[in-house]
Amino acid sequence: MSSRPDISFLHHLAALSEDSTLKSYRQRLNLEVANKPREGFRFDPVTNADRTTEKRLREHITAQFPNHAIMGEEYGSVGHHDFQWIIDPIDGTRPFLCGLPVWGTLIGLTHKGRAVMGMMSQPFTGERFWSDGESAWTRGPLGEIRLHTRQHIQLDQAILHATAPESVALYKGNHFDDLSRQVLMTRYGGECYAMAMLAAGFIDICVEYSMQPYDIVALIPIIEAAGGIVTTLDGGRAENGGAIVACGSKVLHAEVLRILNAA
Repeated sequence: MSSRPDISFLHHLAALSEDSTLKSYRQRLNLEVANKPREGFRFDPVTNADRTTEKRLREHITAQFPNHAIMGEEYGSVGHHDFQWIIDPIDGTRPFLCGLPVWGTLIGLTHKGRAVMGMMSQPFTGERFWSDGESAWTRGPLGEIRLHTRQHIQLDQAILHATAPESVALYKGNHFDDLSRQVLMTRYGGECYAMAMLAAGFIDICVEYSMQPYDIVALIPIIEAAGGIVTTLDGGRAENGGAIVACGSKVLHAEVLRILNAA
């Protein structure tokens, strides 16, 4: 089968991830940690849970869609096809190691390079955020809710998020501090969970200066179907990663890009 999957398959993959990652989360005896070299970072962790989970996801995708291409954080890219799965088994390995539940599994699907479906699963809290490309939803302890970004928010009342100040500092000539001074408040450390909260209408701006495709592809359809916008810093499509800006509305997004790209 080589056609676009039903959203139920992404839920199936999320369930596999939940079973795999929770065997090591807050379980020191089951967790092995190594360091991956990464420019600008002294410590960039990878765990046996990352690798085991990605292998399991790849096996099930290949069994169901043997012709589809796959890209993952731990094992790179295989295959060539109009449909490509983009997966990050644990987005937020640092909070995973700290026992903080702001990590998640990201499962995205592109068609001819454009993100068309996405799933973010947070196994410990029992939450999933997903989009079939038409609408965006979450399911968790509060039930199943359709996602909508916060519209018509003024910049001085907006909430800004970035994962870490170190990532901001690595981007030369950034104007993040100029933006931060103009918003209501700035928060750090939410990883992919912050992007999900943008889709849910609780965060208004997410700025990330060093994303990979597997960090963002799954989140693009969720945010866009909820009414938001995700682009690169120069306003282009975000599927290839880089410096990424996500906002709850197009008006706010235009204002944020103007500030961040100031001469």
